[in-house]
Amino acid sequence: MQVALGAVYAWSVFRIPLTKAHGWTVSQVTLTFELAILMLGFASFAGGLWMKRVGPRTVAVTAGVCYGLGVMLAGHVGDNLVLLYLSYGVLGGIGLGLGYIVPLATLIKWYPDKRGMIAGIAVAGFGAGALITAPLAEHLIAQFGVSRTFTILGLIYLLAVAGAGLLMRDPPEDYRPAGWQPQASQAGQQSGTPHTLKEALHSWQWYGLWSILFLNSVAGISIISQASPMAQELTGASAVAAAGLVGIISIGNGAGRLLWAWFSDFAGRRRVFLMMFVTQAIVFGVLSRVHSFGVLAFLAFLVLLCYGGGFGTMPAFAADFFGAQNVGPIYGLMLTAWGAAGVVGPSLIAWVRQTSGNYTDALELIAGIMLVSVVLPFIISPPKPPAEVSSHASAGGLKDAFKAPTR
Repeated sequence: MQVALGAVYAWSVFRIPLTKAHGWTVSQVTLTFELAILMLGFASFAGGLWMKRVGPRTVAVTAGVCYGLGVMLAGHVGDNLVLLYLSYGVLGGIGLGLGYIVPLATLIKWYPDKRGMIAGIAVAGFGAGALITAPLAEHLIAQFGVSRTFTILGLIYLLAVAGAGLLMRDPPEDYRPAGWQPQASQAGQQSGTPHTLKEALHSWQWYGLWSILFLNSVAGISIISQASPMAQELTGASAVAAAGLVGIISIGNGAGRLLWAWFSDFAGRRRVFLMMFVTQAIVFGVLSRVHSFGVLAFLAFLVLLCYGGGFGTMPAFAADFFGAQNVGPIYGLMLTAWGAAGVVGPSLIAWVRQTSGNYTDALELIAGIMLVSVVLPFIISPPKPPAEVSSHASAGGLKDAFKAPTR
């Protein structure tokens, strides 16, 4: 499911063929992708809520139909740009969001002993989607043209996502692997009491996790958005070599989703984010002074390793704090941090670059942001049980419900 859904990251393959076939500008074509990602965020939240009522299978099959049909219809829009936005961007994006949350929320319930690893595997599949789809799409476009390629790929996506969705089901209530008991170190990082979405939103911890995901994403997206021009300006690399940097950091993005998430099962989620923020603070500080393309590529790879690690680790972090039962809507809403970072990160680095005339100041600013961000994973701790929060809220007002828990 996630590999098929992650094919959306191969959108750049379609940009030039679409501009040549229909006379659209690159920015007009790119808006299709931006719409799809925007819809992904909202639909992930809606999908998480819907799963609570109907289970993962219905949501997953619906996701496959919406996503596959949206891509297929994109092959029949002719020269109508609005129809491309509505088909691939809106309908396809809704399918993306509904589908993205299903494997994460379902797998975390089946693997309470390996939440980080299993979430990392799921989102690594999403990250690998472009690596698999891009060469396939390029071959199909050369053979059949861009419109028929959309039709073929849409049918593949529909069958892959809906077919895999038919295998999805929740475990029995109170399920746990035979003989498994949480280790003392794991138990200390978990609330032990499931929260509803409303209860989670009445705790400051939800906003703390949202902020951690947002800040970690800002750093990675800023590199993704400026990788090629930054490499050319700082190291004098050719446009071809700079384009190769995009492939290098894509590998880091996918690998980080699995490696950091797997490591978090042993080291703890807080410690992993602490390490990622410190790493990025150092890397961005060094990046501002780099003049070697090889060194820049290595450092950018490290940043994207941490960027992917955020998406791999945060689903398990949310399940630790608020329980696995409602992680679909709780983490689904948290994914709005991704969309917010997608606006702030590229805009921030581009604005500072334009204002200062160089990337040095922009990279140093992000290094400072990462250094300050270390505070969040350092201070965050599991929320109080919902009953305690409710009693505090009724006795002392809503303000008390958002206070940090006493340990």
